[in-house]
Amino acid sequence: MRKRSVKNQLVPYYEHPAEQPDAWDALVAAAPRIYGVVLNPADGPGDAPDPAFAVVAERLRAAGVRVLGYADTDYARRPHAAVVRDLLRHRDWYGTDGAFLDQASADLDALPHYRRLAVAARAAGAGTLVLNHGVHPDPAYAELVDLLVTFEGPWDTYRSTAVPLWTAAHPPERFCHLVYAAPSDARATAAVHCLVPGAGAHPWATLPHSLEPAR
Repeated sequence: MRKRSVKNQLVPYYEHPAEQPDAWDALVAAAPRIYGVVLNPADGPGDAPDPAFAVVAERLRAAGVRVLGYADTDYARRPHAAVVRDLLRHRDWYGTDGAFLDQASADLDALPHYRRLAVAARAAGAGTLVLNHGVHPDPAYAELVDLLVTFEGPWDTYRSTAVPLWTAAHPPERFCHLVYAAPSDARATAAVHCLVPGAGAHPWATLPHSLEPAR
């Protein structure tokens, strides 16, 4: 019997399709292994639709890949209306079917803010909702979304990062780790993950080793 591919890679790839067409082709080709791709034309949807991103978004959806619109929440400091505006633009301009809320606060005090955002995102058509805390948040956040990003950082830090006991109460596929400066033999401990070789100020300009296009 043919082994089914596991969709376990969430890929935040922040390069323009016109500048890196081969990389976007590689993402489409790797669809059976991809949980989702984060679409981020301009630190969000931008001020006007970008036809090149609309094309790759359509190609990814046709291949069966979730397309998640990027919105910065600035650790609960960005106004609710501004975040929702970004999500609506992603939906209307790029046909996104999910949302990736970046720079999410991990503190319990911010939970009501993110609960409102989660309700608004669902109302805007987000079938998949991801919060990127970058660290393990208060356990209450697990009730709000489909996926929690509980690590974002370099490989050297990742290797010594502990996992709190509360995570065991949830299925493994509810957690994601985003790791950069990762060697080619690096392995993630989260069910959903992305390990890229890139480093510095813009590590998400590179694809995971396993998805890099042939040269």
